[in-house]
Amino acid sequence: MVDRRQVPRLDQPTQPRRIKLPRFDPEAFGRWAEGTARYMGTANFIVWMTLVISIWLGWNTLAPSRLRFDPYTFTFLTLLLSLQASYAAPLILLAQNRQADRDRLAMEEDRRRAAMQKADTEYLTREIAALRIALGEVSTRDFVRSELSRLAEELDEQNRRRQRIERRQYAPERGGGEPFLDEPRDDLDGD
Repeated sequence: MVDRRQVPRLDQPTQPRRIKLPRFDPEAFGRWAEGTARYMGTANFIVWMTLVISIWLGWNTLAPSRLRFDPYTFTFLTLLLSLQASYAAPLILLAQNRQADRDRLAMEEDRRRAAMQKADTEYLTREIAALRIALGEVSTRDFVRSELSRLAEELDEQNRRRQRIERRQYAPERGGGEPFLDEPRDDLDGD
């Protein structure tokens, strides 16, 4: 008997064999790219690169001909510098993209915080307006003092009237004077 698992089926497509590439952490690679781009933008890198190129040119022009490894047109140096530039450009672009992403996130966070602060400010403004309205209905210390002093003046005035009326009531009748009154006189009593 024939084992069916070993015989390829013609009615089904075969699975292509895929090459498995190594996996890497994009965040770690991005940090490395940023570090490299940051180093390439320093004076240290420029000094070391100038030093290496100067030694390279000096060696290949001043050394004996049998020890020179890159003759006058410096083809190998040109190849190395173009290789460095071809890797540096994408690393710099990757670092710039990561910085742009960070800037975008920071801007969104700033926008969110500004919206929260605006909402808080509007809330506090409404609360202060409500307090001002409420304080408009509440007596202030100066208002209470002025009302109390006005009431004290009225009481003093009434007390003086009462004293005048009492003096009139208990005073001996003058010759043609006024008769004794049962009720105190006020300013409206003209008769």
